Amino acid sequence: MQDSPTRRSFLQKAAATSAALAAPTFLPSHVLGKDGAVAPSEQVTLGVIGIGPRCTYDLNAMLGLEDVRCVAIADVQESRRNAGKKLVDGRYGNSDCQLYRDFRELLDRQDIDAVIIATGDRWHAPASMMAAQAGKDIYSEKPCGLTIDLCQRLDDTIQRSKRIFQAGTQRRSVPNFQQAIQMAHDGKLGKLQTLYASIYIPEIKTQWLPGQPTPDAKVCDWNLWLGPAPWRPYNEQYVRGGWRGYWDFDSGARLLDWGAHTLDLCQAANQADHTMPVEYEPAEDKITCRYENGVTLIFDFLKDPFGNRDPHYITRLGTCPVRFEGDEGSVETGDSGEIVVKPDSLAATVPDGAKRVRGLDVSAHARNFFDSVKSRQPTVCNSTVMRRSHIACHAAAISWILGRKLKFDPQNESFIDDPEANSLRSRPERDPWSV
Repeated sequence: MQDSPTRRSFLQKAAATSAALAAPTFLPSHVLGKDGAVAPSEQVTLGVIGIGPRCTYDLNAMLGLEDVRCVAIADVQESRRNAGKKLVDGRYGNSDCQLYRDFRELLDRQDIDAVIIATGDRWHAPASMMAAQAGKDIYSEKPCGLTIDLCQRLDDTIQRSKRIFQAGTQRRSVPNFQQAIQMAHDGKLGKLQTLYASIYIPEIKTQWLPGQPTPDAKVCDWNLWLGPAPWRPYNEQYVRGGWRGYWDFDSGARLLDWGAHTLDLCQAANQADHTMPVEYEPAEDKITCRYENGVTLIFDFLKDPFGNRDPHYITRLGTCPVRFEGDEGSVETGDSGEIVVKPDSLAATVPDGAKRVRGLDVSAHARNFFDSVKSRQPTVCNSTVMRRSHIACHAAAISWILGRKLKFDPQNESFIDDPEANSLRSRPERDPWSV
């Protein structure tokens, strides 16, 4: 684990020392951060690990920040590396962005302060831990860990290395979701009773796609693409995004695709970032969970998540909808930006500024991350917040997989008197990619 100072801290200390010891010197204004320029000691240099469609969306927001400079991209696919370089160089008007097939070469660079990790699920936790050990701060797309064990190990690594970590559950930084959470905190809903976290219908695919000739590693490094996941023959569909739903590659029977967002929001509304539900019971159309404080959490299966809403919802509010119900009122919101509040007298208290921002927007969440990189203060979705909400999602998925009610100890983060359920908290990792 790297103990040497980061590039930014070195520049800041060097500048302070020079100012104290050196004779009067005339410096260009951009070095001092004047005339709108960002001083080098205040600029965060960024590396990218895995640049598919989601990362491209994230990166577009980050490239617009004046105090962030993307300098390198790593991806196992040549086409994606080249597309990423075109995006970055086009934004900066140069050809400086360096490309790597193996992200470990990017992590070896001492001039990189932070990385965004947006590979497939199988790589999120291992790559994040390796980045932390290399002294980098980390913005990781969700799900941040493929298993309960990986979420635990990731948080432990972040704590030991004292790195800044932000889970890509950006809806905590989007105004309409923040407003709904605040209404729960302010007691406007009365005593909280039931929280609804929408998810896809869980699924597990264990079959293999037909094997195809493995491409040259320069075109697609299949071994590195698989990483810690079990080996299987190459098929182009996997690397084009068709890996989702396959047990070897996906998190919690796909429950974390939306659940990592929606459960995280319910955790926030219940002020439960320090804990998680203690009971999980699957049914045909939902998983019902219970907190120690008596609040019920329902993972609600949306049969048509991008189409018409199920009838027990108030209205159609876009993807990743949540609803918080108390004994005096309720609030529901989703990625449309709309907020539906009952009763009508309570709805009148919702400010207009809390609406109409899409939940996919990563701008505020990224800003929170880079501000934390500079201040060294925890992010809004730091590794411990992630640990609790992700483990709760995994516990719910395991209850669905086993088809029975499970009891969970939030302190030990293990199932009570159920060896079979506890055996699913981890998975084997393929050598030499385990961390």
